[in-house]
Amino acid sequence: MGLRDKRMRLAGFGLLLFAIAVLFSAVSVGSALNVEAAGTAGATDLTESAISIKKGKIILKSRCGKCHAIKGPAATTLKDFKARKGPDLFYAGVKYNEEWLIKWLANPVPIRPAGFRYFKNIIVTEGSDDTVNWDALAEHVALTPDEAEMVAATLMTFMAYKGKVKKNALTEEPADAFMGEMNFDKFSGCLACHEIEPGYGGVTGPEVYTVAERLKPDFIYSYLKSPQSFDPKSMMPDKELGENFLQVLTKYMLSLEAPPDGEYDEGEEE
Repeated sequence: MGLRDKRMRLAGFGLLLFAIAVLFSAVSVGSALNVEAAGTAGATDLTESAISIKKGKIILKSRCGKCHAIKGPAATTLKDFKARKGPDLFYAGVKYNEEWLIKWLANPVPIRPAGFRYFKNIIVTEGSDDTVNWDALAEHVALTPDEAEMVAATLMTFMAYKGKVKKNALTEEPADAFMGEMNFDKFSGCLACHEIEPGYGGVTGPEVYTVAERLKPDFIYSYLKSPQSFDPKSMMPDKELGENFLQVLTKYMLSLEAPPDGEYDEGEEE
């Protein structure tokens, strides 16, 4: 092989190495740009989330703070308890399901038939059952869909009492519907204060037929176990339920659901 041929081969090899180097450089730059773009998108998402939560806090303070405790602590005296106008929200993140909050805040419907301050809305009639003074009930403020999403996102960050909620509290054992209803209606007496379907049950406590949609399962279990650890002046009695009762009651409540619109007649009897 002549000197000229060797030089040509070396030149060709050099061009090949240069082409490979350029190719790898392009791939590296493209990967870096993709990573940077992904990082930028992630940062944008975080920024939007932070802005949404910040706006949600402003709405909470201006439109919800007069009726709800958004910072805590819970009422510890009867005077403070009677002064409350709505449920505490400073531990909403461990209590509520976000999707339900978004829907409910935009279209609030009564959860407690007699209102939160039921002791002010009950008409006591001698010789007959107490009745609700429907005219005394105030409507809850409705937010716009965008406001509802921002407020719900903010409430999900309110994690006080996180340590009071038992994680993965429920076993995988199937619920016993019969025993659940017996426990709720008879043994524990829950039906005296809570409705298990519209018009059936007590009116002083929140209805429970939407509890699966509304509340987190671990919270339900933990609240049933010790109501006063969440709300020291709660009127809900501590039944000192054993593990089996807690499992049965929680699973029973989670199995309930509101009947479809138009399929329930308040006057019908079973």
